[in-house]
Amino acid sequence: MILENFLDKESILIKSGDGGDGITSFIRYKGVSAGGPDGGDGGNGGNVYFVGDRHKTSLIDFKYKHKFVAENGARGDTKNCHGKNGEDLIIPVPLGTVITDAETGDFICDIYYDGQKRLMMSGGKGGKGNAKFTTSRRHCPHFAQKGEKTEIKRVNLELKVIADVGLIGFPNVGKSTLLSKISGAKPKIANYHFTTLSPNLGVVNFYDDSFVAADIPGLIEGAADGLGLGHDFLRHIERTRLLCHVVDISGVEGRNPLEDYKAINKELKNYSKTLSSLKQIIVLNKCDIFGAEENIKEFKSKVKGKKILTVSALTGEGKEELIKVLAEELKTIPVYEPIEDSGFSYDKEKGDSFEIYRDEDGAFIVDGELVAMLSRNVVIDDMDSMAYMQKILRNKGVIKKLRELGCKDGDTVVIGDIEFDYVE
Repeated sequence: MILENFLDKESILIKSGDGGDGITSFIRYKGVSAGGPDGGDGGNGGNVYFVGDRHKTSLIDFKYKHKFVAENGARGDTKNCHGKNGEDLIIPVPLGTVITDAETGDFICDIYYDGQKRLMMSGGKGGKGNAKFTTSRRHCPHFAQKGEKTEIKRVNLELKVIADVGLIGFPNVGKSTLLSKISGAKPKIANYHFTTLSPNLGVVNFYDDSFVAADIPGLIEGAADGLGLGHDFLRHIERTRLLCHVVDISGVEGRNPLEDYKAINKELKNYSKTLSSLKQIIVLNKCDIFGAEENIKEFKSKVKGKKILTVSALTGEGKEELIKVLAEELKTIPVYEPIEDSGFSYDKEKGDSFEIYRDEDGAFIVDGELVAMLSRNVVIDDMDSMAYMQKILRNKGVIKKLRELGCKDGDTVVIGDIEFDYVE
């Protein structure tokens, strides 16, 4: 599998749907100008989900579209009809996508499995129609509740390729050619550095077993510090269970195979101690070239305690032995587990907490979750609605707290967009 138009990091905006407004309505009968209240509730806004899709191979879908908004809930209707709920927004992402909050950097979730569905934002709740505000004393409420509004949030998406085996090494050592020989992958192959600009994946079959191998773009010295292409793709090796370290043993480009081997391991260690501790199979490639035999002897004499295989990616020599060794080694290594979901949610609990403070003009400012709730419920120019607000303020302890802070007749009190003079 070749990852065309590969993109592995992107930042997008997401927003769940707003709740629909409840309405104020009264039943109309012939000869009766205003019957009982029959205003319906607004619909709930659509939720935002991320879902794993094995057919996706990069984040290219987010290159030109950066804002994703779920459908709003519909307004309520007469005859107690409930407004239509907004459609949920489902955003497919490739397997291995790690999602974090862009503002805080907090980890949210790791979309690892095909079909894995993660709720990111719940839609706003629909507002209540005036029929829901009737009481034994309030028979004809002339107010309804507005739908809950949701906020736009920015999240970062980072793709870490999921593969059992990662092929690493300097540019032009034959990793892509080797992948094409041991799997059905058809990566771009040419005789120049950085032919591979994105990871290539291939499925390797070994009798009844199979595993995924990834050809990681060539690393260079300083890759862990951001030099070359390697830094952008080192994170893709973090998902692998086994590293296949490909070394050009021929030395035809004037490089020292042993020094190359040491340099790559140094970059792995500088990037991540966990990464450098992964088990490695050393594959000495281009062993069919004249002069390689002496280099093989020297390399093996200086690198002890490692599994070393010799192959020719060009001719396919040694590929069966390599596949067998990789398959056997993988049986001894635990399967990689995704990062545990943090439980992070953009859905704040809608409580009734509040705080009161005085501004520079001496006005008493009431703020908090209770105010957000009242701003949806209260219609300033409706007496029933204002009476409802006053009852809530008494029941929730706001009036008592104002008295404790020294609020007296004539003082200004500000609750959301509502400003009034305090009266005992």
